[in-house]
Amino acid sequence: MTNPQTRAWRPEWPCPVGAILGVHRRGAGDPTYRVGRDGSHARALRTPEGPATLQVQPLDPQGVVVATAWGTGAAWALDVLPRMLGADDDVAGFEPRHEVIAAAWRRHPHWRLGATGLVLESLVPTVIEQKVTGQEAFAAFRRLVRRFGEPAPGPLDLMLQPAPATIRTIPSWEWLRLPIDGGRSRPLLAAVRVADALERAGGGALDDFDRKLRSIPGLGVWTSAEVRATALGDADAVSFGDYHVAKDIGWALTGEAVDDDALAELLAPYAPHRHRVQHLVETAQLGRPRRGPRMSPRTHLPGSSR
Repeated sequence: MTNPQTRAWRPEWPCPVGAILGVHRRGAGDPTYRVGRDGSHARALRTPEGPATLQVQPLDPQGVVVATAWGTGAAWALDVLPRMLGADDDVAGFEPRHEVIAAAWRRHPHWRLGATGLVLESLVPTVIEQKVTGQEAFAAFRRLVRRFGEPAPGPLDLMLQPAPATIRTIPSWEWLRLPIDGGRSRPLLAAVRVADALERAGGGALDDFDRKLRSIPGLGVWTSAEVRATALGDADAVSFGDYHVAKDIGWALTGEAVDDDALAELLAPYAPHRHRVQHLVETAQLGRPRRGPRMSPRTHLPGSSR
């Protein structure tokens, strides 16, 4: 086991560590993420310098965040800690135009959009979440990590997502056992084949990254927005094409569920902060009441009953 490295960082605002990092957690059983009894949040990461486990304590009474990291990527993870916790997120100019959004912003004024800079780390679970229920997606991601990932460094017993080179070797029948159908495994395999190019593109202009990612067959507007928000900190990324997002935001702002075209009109005055509205609606649970039957996980794929 490598010796841990630590960093104490004093943010310029009361940083809510768990609320910011929690967007990366893929369900309660995510083997790459752990919430400790002490309130810490730990993540297993594949950094440009190697694997790392990063454990971040909540803001202490002195206004300091203390983080510990293990592995060859530990120094990298600690170096980008402020960005992961939203230090680069500029909320200037965000003016809620609807009272429900203003009220939600008053309740969550310190939330910031973090950025990991790790494209594939966000892309893999996002592609798995395309066009299926969250329950099904989280279960498939867990199985992918446990079957093809590897132990993360340090004592926290986390696991790393499988490396792109490993994902490229997974045969079709193994995808179905996870279960991840070809409509998701094919675009995921296409993406990992150009993993290095996507990581480089993540360091450039957001519009360019969006075009490059969506040039891969099977990856569309929704996937790009989800990755840009979590990996690149794009505060204007809207998850158009989502089963719930347009309906929920429409309900919160107008009292009626809307489609993507109407959502684009509703959110236009909020640019370049449209993702903040989406996040506040989700966090404050302002969406439409869930009545009637919910979408059920599919059971016709091999392994889907496990």
